[in-house]
Amino acid sequence: MADELAGEAAAAAAAPDQVRAVPDPNAAAFFDVDNTLIRGASIYHFARGLAARKLFTFQDLTMFALGQVAFRLRGAENADHISTAREAALAFVAGRSVEELVSLCEEIYDDKMADRIWHGTRSLALKHLDAGQQVWLVTATPVELARIISHRLGLTGALGTVAETENGVYTGRLVGHLLHGPAKAGAVRALARKEGLDLSRCAAYSDSYNDLPMLTTVGHPHAVNPDGDLRDHAREHDWPVHDFRTGRKVTMVALPAAAGTGALVGGVAAGVALRRHHRGR
Repeated sequence: MADELAGEAAAAAAAPDQVRAVPDPNAAAFFDVDNTLIRGASIYHFARGLAARKLFTFQDLTMFALGQVAFRLRGAENADHISTAREAALAFVAGRSVEELVSLCEEIYDDKMADRIWHGTRSLALKHLDAGQQVWLVTATPVELARIISHRLGLTGALGTVAETENGVYTGRLVGHLLHGPAKAGAVRALARKEGLDLSRCAAYSDSYNDLPMLTTVGHPHAVNPDGDLRDHAREHDWPVHDFRTGRKVTMVALPAAAGTGALVGGVAAGVALRRHHRGR
């Protein structure tokens, strides 16, 4: 039920970034964000931006870091760690205005994320736009950040995790669940109904086996920078595989070094949220 609610909320909140003529209105492409479109996890880069703006203390930076570093060292997505970091990040903005968060997202994207876009993946997205199709991001990242990424890249729009607001201020709660796993597939189906898309003609791109529900919802699934399980599945089912990394060994070694700070700060969000949770008891 929570996954279904998250998907419906994401589709309801989705709006094309700009109205444009679409020669092929019944087809679209759906792109995961983390490690598919952008190197690393977008929420970690956002957390790094918050740290750079001194919204975290040094003590916060040391809390819960080991679990996030372990995630990076494995080079694969761990749903529990991703869920903890993202929910904690949403808890961190509780009480802040939507306007403030959107402004932070814009600044931090330009400062921390713009140079981490996989150009190969962006080229795939642009091919769909050139063919007159819509291109949507589908991500567990908060929808406000996902919209900024979509807008900066000239894509159609974004489906992301929707946080509850009251009078323009975040409550710290989610609408449904994180847009992850089955919830992504639900969001894609809901958007297809809303936009009149033929899913058999649509494409989806992801790096993670966890996105199999979304990938199998469309007629044309693709694996991008895939984890081992997804690579095996793609080969078994003759799906196209796009790998824009320099090599698996290099990636496994480079990720912790390049993203160590992000991983550390990702753990910080969990620490901040847990501290707030216990204080509120």
